[in-house]
Amino acid sequence: MTQIGFVGLGKMGGNMVHRIRRDSEHDVVAFDFDEKAVRQAVKNGASGAASLRELVKQLEPPRMVWIMVPAGAPTQETVDKLARLLDRGDTIIDGGNSKWTDDKRRAAELKKAGIDYVDVGTSGGVWGLEVGYCMMVGGAPKAVKRLAPILDVLAPETTEQSRAAIGPRGWMRFGPAGAGHYVKMVHNGVEYGLMQAYAEGFDIFDKSEYELDNAKIAHLWGQGSVVRSWLCELAARAFEADGNELQAIEGYTEDSGEGRWTIEDATAHDVPTPVITASLYARLRSRGNGDFADRVLAALRNQFGGHAVKSAPSAAKGASGRGSGAA
Repeated sequence: MTQIGFVGLGKMGGNMVHRIRRDSEHDVVAFDFDEKAVRQAVKNGASGAASLRELVKQLEPPRMVWIMVPAGAPTQETVDKLARLLDRGDTIIDGGNSKWTDDKRRAAELKKAGIDYVDVGTSGGVWGLEVGYCMMVGGAPKAVKRLAPILDVLAPETTEQSRAAIGPRGWMRFGPAGAGHYVKMVHNGVEYGLMQAYAEGFDIFDKSEYELDNAKIAHLWGQGSVVRSWLCELAARAFEADGNELQAIEGYTEDSGEGRWTIEDATAHDVPTPVITASLYARLRSRGNGDFADRVLAALRNQFGGHAVKSAPSAAKGASGRGSGAA
C-alpha cells in the first residue's frame, strides 16, 4: 500500500482522490481550503486534513504530496509552504498546468533541501474518474518509481496496440523535471487546433443551405471516419444537450496559457505553428477582442474606396457611408 497527500480538491483533484480510493487500497490524506470539498473526499474514503501542516503530520516518511491547484502563484505558494514542512527524502508532485520552466526552477531549489520534485501533465478533465487520466511525467527516476503505484491507479489501461510502446498503463516518464509539463503543454496546443477545426467545420454546417443535424454528423464521424476522436464524441454530446444552435452558450472561450507557451517555445526554435497560433487568436477574438481592429478596417475601406460602412447601434442614423465601389 502507498500513502499520498493531496492538496486541491477541485473538479480534477477531487475525482483523482475518489479514483485512488475507489480502485485501490492506497491511503490518501486530502486537504483543501474548501471544507465541503474535504468532507466529500472523506466520504469517498480519504482521510481529511484541516491544514497543510496537519496533512504532513498524517503522512509517514518518506512522504509524497500531490498538488492540484491553479498554476502560477497558488502553486508556487503551496510548494513554498510544503517545502518548509517536509523533510529530506520527501516528494512534491505538481499535477496542475504549470509551465515547464517553473518546474525546472522548483526542482533545483527543492533539491538543495533534499526534497524531490515530480511534474505530472494530467489530461482527462472531468471524465478522468470514469476513464482514467493520461499522464505525462517528469522527474528523477527514483522519485517517479515511488509514485508509480499511484500513477498506475489513476491511468487507464493502454490499448493492445500501444502496450508494447508505453507499457500496461497510460502514463510515461519523459525525462527530468519539466519534461512532463513540456509534453502536456504541446498536447494542449494540439488540442487548441483540433477544437478550432471542429468548430469551423460545424460553423460551415450552420450556414449551409441544407438542414443538417450537427449531433448526428458528429456521431457519424465517430464511426470509423478519419476525423473520429473523443473531441468529436463530446461535440455530439454538446449538440444533443443544447440543440444544433447551442443557444444557451456564450461564444466566449478562455485559455489556460499553455497554447501561448507552445507558440512561444515553437517561435524560439523557429518552428512554424500556423494552426495552433490561429486557434489561440480565435479564442482571443471570442472574448470581444478585435472589435476596434474591425472598425479601423471598415473605416479604411470607406476612406480609400468610398465603400459603405454600417453605423454602430448607438450612432446617429444616416451615417451609413459614402457609396460603394469595387470590392
